[in-house]
This record gives sequence, C-alpha cells and structure tokens, in this order.
Amino acid sequence: MATETLTTAIPLRSPQGAFANEPFTNFKDPDNVRRMHAALDLVAVQLGREYELILGGHRIKTEGKIRSLNPSRPDQVVGIHQRAEAQHAADAMQAALAAFPAWSHASVETRASLLLHAADIIRRRKFEFMAWLTFEVGKNWAEADADVGETIDFLEYYAREALRLAAAKPTIQYHGERDELLYIPLGVGAVISPWNFPFAIMAGMTAASIVAGNTVILKPSSDSPTIAARFVDVLEEAGMPGGVVNFCPGSGATFGNAIVEHPMTRFIAFTGSKSVGLEIHERAAKTQPGQKWIKRTILEMGGKDSILVCADADLDAAVDGVVASAFGFSGQKCSACSRAIVEAPIYDAFVERLRERVEQLTVGDPAKNPNMGPVINKAAMNTILGYIETGKKEGRLITGGQPVPTDENGYFLQPTVIADVAPTAVLAQEEIFGPVLAVIKVSSFEDGLDVANNTEYGLTGALYTSDCERLERARRDFHVGNLYFNRKCTGAMVGAHPFGGFNMSGTDSKAGGPDYLLLFTQAKSVAEKLQ
Repeated sequence: MATETLTTAIPLRSPQGAFANEPFTNFKDPDNVRRMHAALDLVAVQLGREYELILGGHRIKTEGKIRSLNPSRPDQVVGIHQRAEAQHAADAMQAALAAFPAWSHASVETRASLLLHAADIIRRRKFEFMAWLTFEVGKNWAEADADVGETIDFLEYYAREALRLAAAKPTIQYHGERDELLYIPLGVGAVISPWNFPFAIMAGMTAASIVAGNTVILKPSSDSPTIAARFVDVLEEAGMPGGVVNFCPGSGATFGNAIVEHPMTRFIAFTGSKSVGLEIHERAAKTQPGQKWIKRTILEMGGKDSILVCADADLDAAVDGVVASAFGFSGQKCSACSRAIVEAPIYDAFVERLRERVEQLTVGDPAKNPNMGPVINKAAMNTILGYIETGKKEGRLITGGQPVPTDENGYFLQPTVIADVAPTAVLAQEEIFGPVLAVIKVSSFEDGLDVANNTEYGLTGALYTSDCERLERARRDFHVGNLYFNRKCTGAMVGAHPFGGFNMSGTDSKAGGPDYLLLFTQAKSVAEKLQ
C-alpha cells in the first residue's frame, strides 16, 4: 500500500493542545450510573459471539477455539476466539512483513493520527468498553474506568511523543555539515499482553509499536482476548491498513514461542509473570538461522510491593492507602501492595484499624459495582487459597481467608490479611497476585527499608511518614522503579508516573514516559557535508 493511500485512509489530525490525563468518571452522578447500566445491557446481548484471527486484514477461522469466560459467572461465554497454533506463526509474520515497508515509510503525522482517531472512538464509547472489562475480567466500575482512561492516555501521549521524536535534533551541528538524528522503526514485533489490564497495557504496547512505524503480531492473554479484538476493530475503524496489527490469540507454549523464536521477529514487548518473561528473554536471546539482529525484549514482569508505614505517619491515611493498594481489583496488579511493613510503636493499632477497614469491603458481581470482584479463573483461585494456607502457618490470620460462595460459582475470595509474617517467609517473598496482604513488624525505619528491599523484585513501593530526612533517604535507597510518598502504590498515571521496575520486575521500560518510544526505534545519525 502506497504512502499516499495510507494518508487518504487516515485523515491527518494534530493533537489538541498539551497532553492531559483522561478524567475519571464520577459514579456519584446518577447520569453516569444510568449510562453504565445501559452499557452493561448493550454488551450483555453481544456476549458469546465468535471472533476470527486477523492476518493482513483477512479474517481466518481455525479448528481450535479459545473460550473467554466471565470469572463472575464461569458458565457465561464472553467470546469465542480462534486458537492460533505454531503453524500460523509464518502466516502472521508474512502479513506483518508485507505491511512493514509502506507503514514504516508513512509519515509520522499519519501514524500519530491513527492513534488520535482511535482515542476519539474509545472516548465516545467509554462506557461500552468499561462494560466489556467488567464481563471479561471482573473489573468493577472504577477499575474499568481507570483501565479505559489509561488506554486513551497511552494513545494520546504516544502520538505526541512520536511527533516529538521525529523533530529531534543532534545536540550540535558540526561545522560545515548538516547533521540529523532520525528515530526509525525496528521491524516486526510481537506484543504479548496480560489479562489484568487487558485494554490499557495491550493497547499501550501495541500503540507504541505502530506509531514508531513497526508492524505487530498481537497475542493477547487467553483470559482476555475479546477486549483485544475490540481494540483491533477500533484501529480498523480509525483507518489502520491491513497487516499493521495482526490479531492472533493462541497458546504461549505453541504460537507464542514460535513468534518469539522466529528469525524475522525484531522485538518482543511482554507484560506478565516473571517466569514467562524470563523464558521469553532466554528464547529471544538464542540467534536463529537467518537472523540478522539482536532481538530486543521489553519486559514488564512481577512485583512484591511494599508500603512502609512509620510511627509518625497519619495512621488513617496509611490504612486507606494500604487497603486501596492491596485489594483494588482483588490484588491482581503487579503494582499491588502485598506487604505492609509497619514500625513497632504503631503496629498493633495499625493492624486493628486495618482489620476494621478491610471487613467493610464488599465482594460480589462487578456489574453491581462492589469494592471487589472475582479473581480471574479457577486455577488462580486455587493458587491463592494455597498461599493463604501457607500464610496461616507463617503468621496470624486477621481477617478473610475463605472463598465467597455465589449461586453462579464465581471465583470470589475474601480480602485476606495475615499479620506477624517474617520478612523472609514465603508469604513475604513470592508474588501471589490476589487479595492477600502480609503485615510485617519492624523495629525502625532503617529496618523497614531493609525489608522493603529484600525481595528479588523492585516494581512499586510507598512510604508513609512526615519526616523529611526519611523521605530523602527513601528517594535514594528504596530500590523500586515507582516510589510514592504518603499515597498508595498503585494507580500510575501516564505522563506523571512513567511505569516500570527494577531487578526481576523487568527491564524498567517506563511505559507512559518520554523514554518509552525509544525502545521501539533505532537511532540513525546522518551527516551531510555542505558544499
């Protein structure tokens, strides 16, 4: 497809002013409540439809299927998807390679316009996408709203960042030369996205890839392929040419590995567990016959995140921050607080207020907007229950610890707090990815900082204190990629809080920040001698 055709298909549009985060929806407004109920009704009648693979703009069916289920009502099918197998990897790669020349040479204004048009479409249909998130992964209204808002933010932000990079200049112009610095695309990339932020993270990795001029093979999580299919529909509506994004749900062990190992794959953008991320990194590092480059991996993996509460902290604010961080979306966030580290003088009072606050949380069908919905599937529920049993032996159960029975057999768990946990206990070291909080007593701020840094991860953390010296010490020595003072450790905002972690939390990719698009480009310096 010629560049002129691309420009015609995607009307050029400039960003409207400086970047600003999408506002949160006020669900105290009765009109917004009405709109959310209407969106849930609209989406409910669309559940169970079948979606095809999309390769080079063509819809394809396969023999194997993936059934996405509502974790609140596991008998309810959200969407039926084709299962891409290893043999589909070559077709997906061919489609992406065929689209790459025209897309990579399209103007940056054209590529940025695609993202801006997609943001407009999603903004107009915000409640509808929130409803899809509620059905497919069990997000309550506020969590779904944040996910959709972050999707819009990524699209708006990366469009502006692409335009900024295109205008980049060398730091000096050497005498007698015209010097340029060009950020050019890498090639075909694999985007392997998670189920816990199935809209924002999936769309963010995809948007960053394509606005930089790359083409993509998108493999969403098998727990959340429907929202990804809906996003590809939005891109097509916005004018995306066939082959720029190729939609391929499938098994990580078959299709995913085949794409990661393919010699023509230039980069892999992944968000998910530490074990899978390390396997991808290892497979990508092995040079395949015919491969001409070192594959780039952009990895965001797990966390074992701590909030350190000092004796001088505002106790109520600290409790609220810990509860919001630990139990938002049932703790199914890599940024979630899974360890509250509390100084001894306030430890008992903190634990008691924490128990009271947690026992006020409601659990149920997220369509009815409780504080907590389900965990993602039966396997996750069983794994979390296993950790709770271990925690009961390692510490003192304060509240929770049981499944919440429902008529629909949904995967609901009580928010669980286990106190008196040793810093090196299993519950204090391993990522649980569920509504389980370990509380650890420490003798001092220095002791607490040591505990906060004692895991293999380094994603998010928070400190509650009024002591300026402790804040400065934490700035230097609290070893995480995203650190927060006197607020919760979740809820990173695009632009304000570039997101990514240290150590086994990943490659510190800093999604939503000014460095992120650099990961999807290569810099080319051009010098022309003047006559």
